Amino acid sequence: MSGSLRILDDEDLPEFLALLGQDPLSNLFVASRVATFGLAPESLGCAVYGYHVHGELIGACHVGSNLVPVGELPEALDAFVQAIGTRRHVASIVGPAAAVARLHAGLCERWGSSWTRPREIRSHQPLMVIRVPPLVEPDRRIQRVDTSHFDAYVKAAVAMYTEEVGVSPLDSSGSYPRYVRLLMQLGRAIGGVVPADDARRQPERVWFKSDIGSVWRHYCQVQGVWLDPQLRGRGLSIPAMAQVVVLCQQQYPVVSLYVNDFNTRARRLYTEIGFDTVGELATVLY
Repeated sequence: MSGSLRILDDEDLPEFLALLGQDPLSNLFVASRVATFGLAPESLGCAVYGYHVHGELIGACHVGSNLVPVGELPEALDAFVQAIGTRRHVASIVGPAAAVARLHAGLCERWGSSWTRPREIRSHQPLMVIRVPPLVEPDRRIQRVDTSHFDAYVKAAVAMYTEEVGVSPLDSSGSYPRYVRLLMQLGRAIGGVVPADDARRQPERVWFKSDIGSVWRHYCQVQGVWLDPQLRGRGLSIPAMAQVVVLCQQQYPVVSLYVNDFNTRARRLYTEIGFDTVGELATVLY
């Protein structure tokens, strides 16, 4: 079987959305971006390569700061390797585990050093989903957080990112705070806020946070879950996360997330709330 590779554009959107719909939970990041910005590279901010066989789109690859394969056909993944080239501009490769593994191996073999020195490879990240109300009583203190709480929320978001990824998201561009502000403006920032205590000179703080990172149709994906380290071990995470599910399901009946396989505590937490494992993703971090 041989196919052809080209950059997709808005005229390809219906066929591309149909491809994404074959596995909407695994493809939610790309679906969310494309549903918002379209497929034209100038509006999306990056290219999406499409692989066609006999005129049918059977695979694709989002080539932005995140390199994200859609579909697992080996021939398509090999074609993406050739098109992406030797210079690495991406911060991560993320997607279905088998596709990420083949794409990363192909880039390393074909193009060498630019791709062979990731900071970390997370090969097994269970993809979990809940389609029913949470099985535990939610903590109603957890609510959507608007921009009036921006300073406290972005501080918690930076702490979460640094703990999870191993590096700070802050740089001279200011892109991460802008991203957090956008989530807040969209009503997709969720957290627990402790008001400022002027008498004690204690500023407002966020003790729990999570974000709705990607949305498409009736699906959403939760990301950036974090609890203040000083509060861990007190049983606060389960009811807080249950309330996140309640808030998400007001708009998106199917709530998903993915978690590192070695994070057994988080996996037990999500299972207790009612999440089921439905697949496996992987992430290569540079």
